[in-house]
Amino acid sequence: MVPRPWRHRGLIRPVAAALAGAFALLFFVALSAPQAEAADKRRLTIGISQYPSTLHPSFDSMMAKSYIAGMARRRITTYSPEWLEICQLCTELPSLEKNTAAYETTPDGKPGMAVTYTLKPDAVWADGVPITTRDIAFTVEVGKNPETGIDNAELYSRIDSVDILDDKSFTLHLNKRTCDYSGLAGFDILPAHIERPIFEQGASEYRHRSAYDTDPTQPGLWHGPYRVARVTPGQSILLERNPNWWGARPYFDEILVRAIENTAALTANLLSGDIDMIAGEVGIPVDQALSFEAKHGADFKAVYRPGLFYEHIDLNLDNPILQDSRVRLALLTAIDRDAISQRLFKGVQPVAHGNVNPLDVRYDATAPRVAYNPDRAAALLDEAGWRMGGNGIREKDGQPLTLTIQTTAGNTTRELVEQVLQNQWRAVGVDIRIENEPARVLFGETISKRKFTGLAMFAWLSAPESIPRTTLHSSQIPTAENAWIGQNYTGYANPEMDRIIDDLETECAETDQARLWSRLQHLYAEDLPVLPLYFRSDPFLMPKNLTGVRPTGHQYPSTLWVEEWRLND
Repeated sequence: MVPRPWRHRGLIRPVAAALAGAFALLFFVALSAPQAEAADKRRLTIGISQYPSTLHPSFDSMMAKSYIAGMARRRITTYSPEWLEICQLCTELPSLEKNTAAYETTPDGKPGMAVTYTLKPDAVWADGVPITTRDIAFTVEVGKNPETGIDNAELYSRIDSVDILDDKSFTLHLNKRTCDYSGLAGFDILPAHIERPIFEQGASEYRHRSAYDTDPTQPGLWHGPYRVARVTPGQSILLERNPNWWGARPYFDEILVRAIENTAALTANLLSGDIDMIAGEVGIPVDQALSFEAKHGADFKAVYRPGLFYEHIDLNLDNPILQDSRVRLALLTAIDRDAISQRLFKGVQPVAHGNVNPLDVRYDATAPRVAYNPDRAAALLDEAGWRMGGNGIREKDGQPLTLTIQTTAGNTTRELVEQVLQNQWRAVGVDIRIENEPARVLFGETISKRKFTGLAMFAWLSAPESIPRTTLHSSQIPTAENAWIGQNYTGYANPEMDRIIDDLETECAETDQARLWSRLQHLYAEDLPVLPLYFRSDPFLMPKNLTGVRPTGHQYPSTLWVEEWRLND
């Protein structure tokens, strides 16, 4: 997957409109050639490279699920393709100036906030049942129950209580004052009329009994322009037009999303006409798109969208080998990331020197950078006590320097990068074993439950200015005891990083924000809980007469505006 990697779990803040405008002008590239047409108006068939492990919005962060949900659900708030915070299910964002947000004191005497939202008056579930504050109250109840193990538990831990003002308006009482109080993008509303009876059978088993997995075609689960009409597990999901959708009428009668986990097979299916387009968010890598463009550019439209996609390697810091910072630095120093960027991606996907993308206004160019230097890598490993053995593999106390690396099986680019890494690390005496798994297994079990013993290569996808609480704060390390809540899969725990993240959420002055973001990036480069690889550009391959698709470059997919998609006759 790209798990929605990293999905900001809390409340979000917008980025400047000028920056968003620049993206819109600079990064949309269309090929000029005769137009290839989608199958017909009745059905559009989209190919993606992963099948979601669940359709429940609160479990298992996968971009494949987010992409499909974008057509069948709507968020209370989200980020637009222009990187601006907007309402989707609400009528307007809370504001201190408009008194829909206010400072208050929590029952235990701490600084808190009250934020008020009003749901759109005509919003209904696809079975015609109105979306009301009953659904809000139920969603809060599920989110705050520690036995459910939902992904976004950190957000719900901030909600002390909810006041129901009427059928459409509600106030959340937050136990923390934050700079990004107006956003509620991580709040995935659930249909109380369907899910409450299931939840009341037992919170600990709710995720396994939810109708999203046991009866996903039930219309009342959905509230977007489309609703799920058929599920073929592991293969495809058919969406049909939602007759009770309150927004602009979508163009296509049906959209079929087919999961083809081998990315080479994805392009073959596009050429054969079995699919009409390949999703950029969860499709093929840039190198394959560039090759496809060179051969078949006359027949398809290609759109490349640089964005907040961070390809990296998580290190399991419970592994004694990886607990030594010298080993972590040696591993990074032994990677020729510039060669990977230039030779595999023609420079389209630049080297990542940290977790903050240069496109983000919070990027600090002064943060330390690690250059490729195999001699230095060897010296660091010597210093750490790992001496070269007779077979070319380093040893320490009779133990070989052997680590496993895992990524999504069938993703040809990641598998190629793995082989490059394996060879470069072998050159400095590190033995790497490749143990790849299908995306639904890798993300549904291995990574989310920290079952990987060494290295895991995947991508995080964030919103602009996204504070990485769930990936770097020590409170977000998933364990069996906390029902695997959190995305700090490395097990990274640094009190200074915790303080920085806490302060970023509450110290809103621009000078404080700049200082804290800078220190976060410096500390990340010093500790290296993660090995940065490169920032991705996602390629969309589409019929030349398909219009209205607006790639976002952030964690919220283009499908959130699927009703704007059209075929030009």
